[in-house]
Amino acid sequence: MRAARLAVLLTSVLVLPVTSVVAQADPPPAPVFSGGQAQPVFDPADVVRENLWVTAPVDSDHDGKDDQVHVEVVRPRATQQGMKVPVVYQASPYYAGGNDVANHNVDVELSVPGGARAAEGPRVAASGVGPNAAPISWTYQNYFVARGFAVVYAESLGSGQSTGCPTTGDVNETIGARSVVDWLNHRAPARDAAGAPVSADWSTGKTGMMGVSYNGTLPNAVASTGVQGLETIVPIAAISSWYDYYRNDGAVVAAGGYQGEDADVLADYVYTRADKAICRPVIDKLVADQDRVTGDYSPFWDVRNYRNDVSKVHASVLAVHGLNDWNVKTDQVAEWYAALRAHGVEHKIWLHQSGHADPYSLRRDVWLATLNKWMSHYLYGVDNGIQNEPKATIQREDKSWTDEADWPAPGTSDVKVYPWPGGKSKGTLDTRNPVPGNPAVETLADDASKTVEQLADAASSGNRLLYSTTAAKQAVRLSGTARADLSVSFDRPAANLTAVLVDRAPDGKSHVISRGWVDPQNRTDPARTEPITPGTTYRIPVELMPKDYILAAGHKLEFLVASSDHDYTLRPKPGAGVAIDLTRTSVSLPITGGKPALRGAFG
Repeated sequence: MRAARLAVLLTSVLVLPVTSVVAQADPPPAPVFSGGQAQPVFDPADVVRENLWVTAPVDSDHDGKDDQVHVEVVRPRATQQGMKVPVVYQASPYYAGGNDVANHNVDVELSVPGGARAAEGPRVAASGVGPNAAPISWTYQNYFVARGFAVVYAESLGSGQSTGCPTTGDVNETIGARSVVDWLNHRAPARDAAGAPVSADWSTGKTGMMGVSYNGTLPNAVASTGVQGLETIVPIAAISSWYDYYRNDGAVVAAGGYQGEDADVLADYVYTRADKAICRPVIDKLVADQDRVTGDYSPFWDVRNYRNDVSKVHASVLAVHGLNDWNVKTDQVAEWYAALRAHGVEHKIWLHQSGHADPYSLRRDVWLATLNKWMSHYLYGVDNGIQNEPKATIQREDKSWTDEADWPAPGTSDVKVYPWPGGKSKGTLDTRNPVPGNPAVETLADDASKTVEQLADAASSGNRLLYSTTAAKQAVRLSGTARADLSVSFDRPAANLTAVLVDRAPDGKSHVISRGWVDPQNRTDPARTEPITPGTTYRIPVELMPKDYILAAGHKLEFLVASSDHDYTLRPKPGAGVAIDLTRTSVSLPITGGKPALRGAFG
């Protein structure tokens, strides 16, 4: 039967007139680009949805089987007509919600080498949330699908319908998220709910990862593996080193608004897979290994430091961060961005005036135009010049936006200023001269019950030292990282140390520009605790969080020193004494325009 049909077909072809043209199949649909941007030519409601599980080459729950990453795909229906599309991919541990988990107690005494610290008490185990079977969606889904991109979601190990265990930034988690990129490039297997193989034959393999917070951190993690097919990432409010998220130079420091959270708490929060027992040993091990006692940098934190592997990154990076983000602080983006630039990775940075936020809610039109051009260039190969545009886009305090060559601002250099005696009320912050002569020592007593804002606004206080410039005659800009170099002694073998920059308006209102913290026992190395001898003077640097800030004309720049920071550090009982020798103390400010700009503002 098949031979007869073939003979008839061949005969019919042979007898066609020589002028006839054999009908051609319609070409597959294709995206449309205008002005370097993908245009909305596909119906975002006319899509193919797929549920599948990608096999990750890791066994984080130790059940003897490779972990399975739950994935949802949303792609234009045109992909069923032969159109191949790139992917915008968001991995997240949050799709199934979170558990009710208690944080650690922070009202504890500080650790002393060879001594013991008061027990913190038990935390509450994860409870209440299970896998969420509802379809996943995202603010950007319709935007990208309408323009010819597929959107892919993946649930992190141990969350939702994925197996494995959450480990807060560990290699296991990175492997889980990376396996989806491998599947999109035909290097990893996947199955549907019935166990049938699922292929990404509709995908070009070119993938861009993006997301906010934890969802933005996973792109950094996956890019640091150098996985092929990941062409670009857009990390928004993202972590590049988990140590710097939960610690700061040996000090146990909170993410803003989450006092007492740590790696184990976050893992418990996102542990939403159905099996509530299998990961308990894994999470319990996090409790010990994270070390809330010394706060030292350790192998536990080193494997969670993506900056270590920046040399493997080949994906371009559009980094986005809020200049007022005290959850994922600005050192996370500043350190990552500087390392990427040093290693020749194609880069761009967006800095806005909000906090822990997505720029979609701030300046949607400008942001989406940039994002569209970025994804169109790196995923579709559109020659739109985005890679040659200014590297930095910065929102100013008046909410206006400016493009600059890069960040920190070109022409910025460190300029030293010097606190002079009088800090219990308010001493001078001199922009030219250090305190001369014999040691000029000023003291404070720790009181962790008072916030930095309360200390800054007190007319006089024995719990902080405060120093101020004169009112600025013209605006002055800080762009980068300020650093306090303190000559300091303590009357106890353990204490916190906090440094703060403050903007004082003409009406007396204060605004914290930046702050930083250090455990004096880690004065030479975050990885090594060294005893403090009471009464001995030490040189201790304190790096503040990087900022881009314009101090307006008429405002004063103030420098505050305290011991504990109520909202961020551990909070021991009041009383620890701190003494600062002002003759050997200075503050380095990253001033755009250097000394001339500072002198122009303050004389």
